[in-house]
Amino acid sequence: MTATGTTDRDGAAGAPGTFAPRPGAAPLGRMIRAQALLEARMLLRNGEQLLLTVVIPTLLLVLFSAVDIVDTGAGKAVDFLAPGILALAVLSTAFTGQAIATGFERRYGVLKRLAASPLPRWALMTAKTCSVLVTEVLQVVLLTVIAFALGWSPHGNPLAVVLLLVLGTAAFSGLGLLMAGTLKAEATLAAANLVFLLLLVGGGVIVPLDKFPDAAQSVLGLLPISALSDGLRDVLQHGAGLPWADLGILAVWAVLGLGAAAKFFRWE
Repeated sequence: MTATGTTDRDGAAGAPGTFAPRPGAAPLGRMIRAQALLEARMLLRNGEQLLLTVVIPTLLLVLFSAVDIVDTGAGKAVDFLAPGILALAVLSTAFTGQAIATGFERRYGVLKRLAASPLPRWALMTAKTCSVLVTEVLQVVLLTVIAFALGWSPHGNPLAVVLLLVLGTAAFSGLGLLMAGTLKAEATLAAANLVFLLLLVGGGVIVPLDKFPDAAQSVLGLLPISALSDGLRDVLQHGAGLPWADLGILAVWAVLGLGAAAKFFRWE
C-alpha cells in the first residue's frame, strides 16, 4: 500500500483510501444461512439433544404401537399415534431442545458475543428456526419410515401436513426462544423439561383429548401441541383437508411467541 492508495495482489493501484478486501458485514441472507448451518451442526452433534429429539419419540411410537396401553379408539394404534409423535418431535426440537441449548449459550456468553456482531436479533432467531427445520426433516423421515414398518396407513393432503409442521415449528420456536432469553439457564432446563412432560401427557399426543373432562378439553384444545397433533391426525388419519381451526391456533401462537421473543429476549 502506498501513501496515496492501495495495491491489489497483482500490484495494481487502487483508489485512494480503499482497502482490499473491503471491510463490512456480509449480506444478511448469507449471515443467516451461515448461522443456521452452524446451529444445525451443533444440534446434531449434541448427544443429549439427539436423545430428546430422536430416541424418545421413536421409543414412544414403537412401544405404544406394539403394546395396548392406551385406548386410541377404532383402527390401528399406529394410525392414531404417528401424527401425535410427529407433533412431539416438533415440540422436542423446536421448543425443549432449542430452549435448553439457547439458555446455556446465553449463560456462557455466546449470545453476548453474537450481539456484538452485525447479525440482528431477529436474524439470529430466524437462523435458529431454520436449523430446527433441518433437524425436523430428519426426524420426520425417520419416524415415517418406522411408522410404515409398524403398518401405518396415512391419508390426506401433504401440503396441509407441511403447513402444520411449519406453523408448529414457528410457534414452539418462538416460545422456546422466549423462555431461553428471559430465564436463567438452570430455570430454562427445568421448565422446558417440565413443559415437555406435561404436554406429552395432556396435549393429545398419546392420550386422546376426549379422555379428559369436558372443561379441560376446551382449554387443552387451545394449546399449540394439541392443535398440531389434532391437525396432523385429522389430515393423516381421517383424510381431512386443511384444518383451518388448528392452523389458526398455531398461527396465533407463532405470532405471539416470536413477537414476544423478539421484544423481551436478553442477550446476557
